[in-house]
Amino acid sequence: MTLYAAVTTQVGTRISARDVLVVVAASLLLALSAKISVPFYPVPLTMQTFVVIGLGLALGPTRGLAAILLYLAEGAAGLPVFAGTPEKGIGLAYMMGPTGGYLLGYVPAVILAGWFAERGWDRNPLTAMLAALLAGAVIYVPGLLWLGNVIGFDKPVLQFGLIPFIPGDIAKALLAALVFPGAWKWLDTRGGR
Repeated sequence: MTLYAAVTTQVGTRISARDVLVVVAASLLLALSAKISVPFYPVPLTMQTFVVIGLGLALGPTRGLAAILLYLAEGAAGLPVFAGTPEKGIGLAYMMGPTGGYLLGYVPAVILAGWFAERGWDRNPLTAMLAALLAGAVIYVPGLLWLGNVIGFDKPVLQFGLIPFIPGDIAKALLAALVFPGAWKWLDTRGGR
């Protein structure tokens, strides 16, 4: 059971109007998170990957995936939902740039995070952190492959697209380890399960 299912006491897979509203709201939250830049060392970070993983943990793989696909469709249609848009371009042109693979990586990341949530990994700080780290790591696979393809594998792809982001990813995983088990504990005290 995911947080969303626990809060809504939803059973089964039937799609409701509430599900549609939640998916739309989640895509808007993701767009907002792309615009939030947190000063961090060695590079500033957005909260985008935290929200991607959080959507999987909170909504589960199906609704989380729907939110990610809607977000990507919004961006492909030219809405300035991605980090650095509209300054760095919009639409498919932006998606074909150096960060396009990371955007694609949101798909398996949200599915994996949702899969972990369905198995209760989001209820314990250690497993929630591990779920966030593993789901976050999945983003780098298509991200680095795409980045290397765009800039050339003769360039230091790992130095550009992975190493500077590791401290931020660890911090986001620690945040997930606090937020999601805390949400479950809050639900328990309110009699939500």
